[in-house]
Amino acid sequence: MGPRWGLLGLLLAAGCCLLESKRRSSPHVIRVSYSSATEDCPGLPLFSAEGYVNDELITRYESRTRKMHPRVNWINTLEKEDPRFYDRYTSILRDDQEDFQENVYMLQKRYNQSGGYHIVQMIITCEVREDGTRSGRWQYGYDGRHFLKYDMGTSSWFAADKEALLIKWKWESETAIMQRFRGYLESTCTEWMKKNEHYGLNAPLRKEPPMVKMSSRTELMDGMETHICEPYGFYPREIDAFWTRDGEVWLQDTFHKSVAPNADGTYHYWLSIQIDPQERDRYQCYVDHDGLPEPLELALKVPQSRFNLWYIIGAAAAGIIVVCAIIGILSFRRFKKGDDKPKNDPPCTRSLITSS
Repeated sequence: MGPRWGLLGLLLAAGCCLLESKRRSSPHVIRVSYSSATEDCPGLPLFSAEGYVNDELITRYESRTRKMHPRVNWINTLEKEDPRFYDRYTSILRDDQEDFQENVYMLQKRYNQSGGYHIVQMIITCEVREDGTRSGRWQYGYDGRHFLKYDMGTSSWFAADKEALLIKWKWESETAIMQRFRGYLESTCTEWMKKNEHYGLNAPLRKEPPMVKMSSRTELMDGMETHICEPYGFYPREIDAFWTRDGEVWLQDTFHKSVAPNADGTYHYWLSIQIDPQERDRYQCYVDHDGLPEPLELALKVPQSRFNLWYIIGAAAAGIIVVCAIIGILSFRRFKKGDDKPKNDPPCTRSLITSS
């Protein structure tokens, strides 16, 4: 088990096309994530690798297709300049897939686990700040917890347990591995970031205006109304969205979630407010974004009546009862045929570490 360097290609695929590097005041961050599991699950393949620049998904590889797929149009500039680009790095990632699968089974043996669902993840992050200083982190996770971590700024290691400590000692004892590892974080990643800024400078600024979904409901206990405003599908990430009352920003009784990425590289946001229904006409959801010709001011919707709500709940409950009855009959017939062995579905929850 050792640090993988095939992901350098994925980082370069992102770093060569650093988008809007001169237009943003925020630090420039490249992040690559590998994950490998013991079972293929919906939404989580056996192996996947993703590359991000400034939190934007640039490219992705997964075991189901065994190909590297760009997620932004301007990254195709690389293929035009180097026709073998995708083939070369796809081949590297296929080798990484095999090695990572071996790592999963190796850790299972170290922890005396005979089977079950397990997942290994590796995240490498490098950053160039506004003042030109650099930092980098390498993290290795197992079953959703941090296993081994190295911080470039402090040259410090974190080992979660004795198994991680043994691997740390092994790597530290191999000079070639450590030189390659530190050189990658301290120079290669950030040099490619700076060297290829012109790709982003020449690329047009991508703008995707937000679509907005408004929904509402009446709280059965106190009769108050909860209204939800959901801007989604927008790019870039920066967005102004808030509630107004009589044209003024209103923060009281409001809730919101952080802006989050979508699979296609766009973003979504969510904010809610609880109000007295008699004052509904005083409130609006205000949304402003670079992709919009002018800000949106959206009125609140009238919630569905309580009668209709209970009708829907009753219909849904009746449907569930019918489905359960059918399942019960089928299960009884299967039992009658002797097929009474329990069948366990794979736990396809996304138990991944997060970059920190």
